[in-house]
Amino acid sequence: MKVLVIGTGAREHALCRSLSLDPDVTALHCAPGNAGIAEVAELHPVDALDGKAVAALAGRLEADLVVVGPEAPLVAGVADAVREAGIPVFGPSGEAAQLEGSKAFAKDVMAEAGVPTARSYVCTTAEEVAEALDAFGAPYVVKDDGLAAGKGVVVTDDLEAAKAHAAGCVGAPPAPSGQRGRVVIEEFLDGPEVSLFAITDGRTVVPLQPAQDFKRALDGDEGPNTGGMGAYSPLPWADPKLVEEVLETVLQPTVDELRRRGTPFSGLLYAGLAITSRGVRVIEFNARFGDPETQVVLARLRTPLAGVLLAAANGTLDDLEPLRWSEDAAVTVVIASHNYPGTPRTGDPITGLDEVAAEDAPHAYVLHAGTKREGDAIVSAGGRVLSVTATGEDLAAARERAYQAVARVRLDGSQHRTDIAAKAAGAKEAESAGESAEA
Repeated sequence: MKVLVIGTGAREHALCRSLSLDPDVTALHCAPGNAGIAEVAELHPVDALDGKAVAALAGRLEADLVVVGPEAPLVAGVADAVREAGIPVFGPSGEAAQLEGSKAFAKDVMAEAGVPTARSYVCTTAEEVAEALDAFGAPYVVKDDGLAAGKGVVVTDDLEAAKAHAAGCVGAPPAPSGQRGRVVIEEFLDGPEVSLFAITDGRTVVPLQPAQDFKRALDGDEGPNTGGMGAYSPLPWADPKLVEEVLETVLQPTVDELRRRGTPFSGLLYAGLAITSRGVRVIEFNARFGDPETQVVLARLRTPLAGVLLAAANGTLDDLEPLRWSEDAAVTVVIASHNYPGTPRTGDPITGLDEVAAEDAPHAYVLHAGTKREGDAIVSAGGRVLSVTATGEDLAAARERAYQAVARVRLDGSQHRTDIAAKAAGAKEAESAGESAEA
């Protein structure tokens, strides 16, 4: 099988790494890719938002499968262009991808499907925003209606800060379609958050293993929201029936509702969940693999990836054997540029990557996100630069290996959180100690 992956981030590097280990993959390509992906796939220049260009590239490469990684190309309809060219593609249509592209659309789908989620108001004026914020009270949750690279959500006790964020959306000029700027104001959901991915062909839904990511920039969940500073899987504190419950109450009803509307969703459906005192509630949907959760979920997947993605693209998921998973835990720690999530500093040399490969492989490895090669050097080229991923017999072992590898990487001015999976690993250690005492 010849596979073409579209994208440039650590998510795409994780996908390419897994595909490169699949014996059925005879040729692996990525466009545009990054410096790390170049080690496992052949890179090609392409405008990832240009569906015709992506389809043409796939045709020239005689690709048997195209995997569209990021959300922006999916919402722009790149998967549609590839399908029209007769090439199997993993990723929803532009219309179905509105599940991520528009928070208001997602809320409407959830309402029709009976999916549990936060109560919300869709606002188009400052007056409506003020009324909605007053109705829910603090903490205030304000979400951009459209794509915002994982940073379009503000959760704050500061009323003026909430209004200011909303003003950036409702005060925007109308889109080319004539639609006015919209913002979604929601009730605050208490409880821990969980990310659950599912692969679907529009009918059959195959859930993956749950993960938890860390959105805030600083330790202790302080600082501004980011695209994600780390993740871990499995979740030792989660109800063993969580995946089954979410499949029945969230994932399958959503896929069924989209098919009923005539916009079947084929690809990766990502449910961001809050485990509240009133039960599971959907925070948001994404239409693609999440970053950095993909890094830890794929690190634990033992079933070869290419066949699963192709079955989703071809509508044959129902014929697939149950997925196989490693019992090991996985932790990923994101190394970000100076000033991230503000305007990041780029162009700084990255060293220590060879040391990780020599000293920590195969249990720990580095996935590239915002990097590029300049001569013999690899330099930073974005906000989130690297995802250092490690596996171990439990979370404590995995995070120890991850941070050991992080310490070898040198990037001037870089930042990373030091508490990824710390609470979950500690809870598991305490549980094990209790079991030993009982024995």
